[in-house]
Amino acid sequence: MIKILNATEGDEVFLLGNEAAARAAIESGVGVASTYPGTPSSEIGDVLSKIASKVGMYFEFSTNEKVAVEVAAAAAASGVRSFTFMKHVGVNVASDSLVSIGYTGVEAGMVILSADDPSMFSSHNEQDNRHYARFANIPLLEPSNPQEILDFTKYAFDLSEKFKLPVLVRTTTRVSHMRSKVKVGGIQKMRKKGQFKKDPSRFVLVPSTARTMHKKLIKKINKISKIVDKSPYNQIYHANGKYGIITSGGAFNYAHDLVNEKELPISILKLGFTYPLPSGLISQFLEDLEKVFIIEEVDPIIEKDVLSIIGQENLEVDVHGKLDGTFPRIYEYNQDIVGASIGKLIPLKLEKKKALKTHLPERPPTFCPGCPHRATYYSINKALEELEMQVIFSTDIGCYTLGIEKPYNTADYLLSMGSSIGAACGFSKATRQKIVSFIGDSTFFHAGIPPLLNAVHNKHDFLIVILDNGTTAMTGGQPHPGLPFDGMGDEAPAISIESIVEALGINVKVINPMNIKKSIRTFKEALTTPSLNVVIARYPCQLSFKARGKPVRIDNNLCNECLECINKLACPAITYDNGIKVDQRYCRGCTVCVQICPEKAIKPKRGSSE
Repeated sequence: MIKILNATEGDEVFLLGNEAAARAAIESGVGVASTYPGTPSSEIGDVLSKIASKVGMYFEFSTNEKVAVEVAAAAAASGVRSFTFMKHVGVNVASDSLVSIGYTGVEAGMVILSADDPSMFSSHNEQDNRHYARFANIPLLEPSNPQEILDFTKYAFDLSEKFKLPVLVRTTTRVSHMRSKVKVGGIQKMRKKGQFKKDPSRFVLVPSTARTMHKKLIKKINKISKIVDKSPYNQIYHANGKYGIITSGGAFNYAHDLVNEKELPISILKLGFTYPLPSGLISQFLEDLEKVFIIEEVDPIIEKDVLSIIGQENLEVDVHGKLDGTFPRIYEYNQDIVGASIGKLIPLKLEKKKALKTHLPERPPTFCPGCPHRATYYSINKALEELEMQVIFSTDIGCYTLGIEKPYNTADYLLSMGSSIGAACGFSKATRQKIVSFIGDSTFFHAGIPPLLNAVHNKHDFLIVILDNGTTAMTGGQPHPGLPFDGMGDEAPAISIESIVEALGINVKVINPMNIKKSIRTFKEALTTPSLNVVIARYPCQLSFKARGKPVRIDNNLCNECLECINKLACPAITYDNGIKVDQRYCRGCTVCVQICPEKAIKPKRGSSE
């Protein structure tokens, strides 16, 4: 953190892409920054939460991405530079307000960074947020490495102020998490406070004003269209030969490395300023080519634009990309994929890599040792087993989504953040089945309260289990409104989940999920009580709060190898290798296994805790 904050102009610092984004915000004089954490963007917020106060910047982990965008937009409308960032699906949440900001515009620079996740390493869908630039009619920049993240983001603030529009910067997982040397610049003077000048004809979007502002927005985009062809962020490499590549963002790295390493006679047009599209530069690049390959992740956006340009200009060049099947339509690329795809149409001497003969076992993600979610799922499954009851499990986004895995099998339906309660409302009316809805504490604050209101008002009947582990665990342990401190570590009022639920007149019980007997009893009562019920399973995340008791041990004289601890609990600290064994390095001493062992063969280890 110190290197990001204290580096001076001209210094070279080894930075993660997301760290370069945080540095760009500091260098650009950002006064207000906001986010809701989500991988692959999370490190930006983690950095700013620690250093923002040191430079006088206001930073917050907002309740959700829509709120984050609105906080940033209001700051920019008041003349204070603002920066908001989120993962790709977060832009979906923010889109209602995002599209409107294009109409109202801004007074100070406003940059929105969308971290897309090709191949869905940590996401529930794979989407290409370059569509949002076209949808909202706002400029788009696509850096391909940490240095460009710094440079492009700083330029985005200047561009935003010049045309009074928010600017979208799109990264991808590999670019966000790439690490390289970055030459930093000087830090611009920050404006911490601005003055909002009232102008309802601009900032209040009713139909009469929106019609006017849409017209102005189109004029702005047309003006920007005249500068993109000469932008230094669009460059041609290896200008030779009859073959060409047009690419952008992280995909450029694979194409560039392939062409360089194999010394291929292929020209590359790298697009960094990709919307509005530099049509003139693309047309010029295509003029003398026989074939052009469009290499992009995830959707064929540039490819469709190139085909349109070829049609308009009556050019004769074959286009090969996703639409004709040359390149895959899904998942992220790598150099091998790019090489194999191009090799379908032009001769390439590519080394054939030997396939691994050893079959590697799958290693699906699992709950950490001592995770309270494991205990919650064990207890509710036991309660259902004793009641001989079948239910629909409507689950949500977070660590607890891992309940889809065996032996828990507690995930049947999932759409998006907060959807578990809304979907449960639908199931409760469309079926006669019993429904259990799971939602985490951070997700509850993010998007769970509106559907909870809906459930109460429309008299729905199901069980909501709020898994409260006191943090936004999936993305690295960031705070949320239920904690007594904010995103900068300052004291803040904690919002009580049970008070919100009780205020709606709902029957609510709070349990310690590590108490298995009481948890089973509470779940059985809630499952058999008609009407809407809420159980809050509250116990701290083992990673965030480092809670640890005495490790447990196996009494081999009592153990009959019934495998209840293996087959029903599946704690990674417990293994079977010629008998049940507990790995003392991983055991957190939560004692759940002690409670469920029918033979009382699992016992706390003698001596002090480790």
